[in-house]
Amino acid sequence: MSDTPSRYDEFQRFRSELNDKILARGTTTTKRFFTLDTNAYKAGAIDEKTKELLGLSASMVLRCDDCIAYHVDQAVNAGATDEELFETFDIALIVGGSIVIPHLRRAVSFLEECRARNP
Repeated sequence: MSDTPSRYDEFQRFRSELNDKILARGTTTTKRFFTLDTNAYKAGAIDEKTKELLGLSASMVLRCDDCIAYHVDQAVNAGATDEELFETFDIALIVGGSIVIPHLRRAVSFLEECRARNP
């Protein structure tokens, strides 16, 4: 067995470590933006799972792999099924076009790691 951390583990570690550093040193504006981002995904008229799927689709169209990984993980944690995730991938493909395909590959790979940790 390899001692090399998985992409999932490395993503979680890096994100947590750097968010802590940013919030420790960041300005009020930075902290407010982080709070706004957190609050936008809380349940309201739209439930958390749907908001994460919306964020995932937008992130795929914008081609942000870190954002994609984050929203895949959050959607899985919110109870999204593979069917829901793959329909979300379809929306991103329709909106973003074929340039989204490499990000789709990484999204599916990350989803597999998420499922392995959160069956």
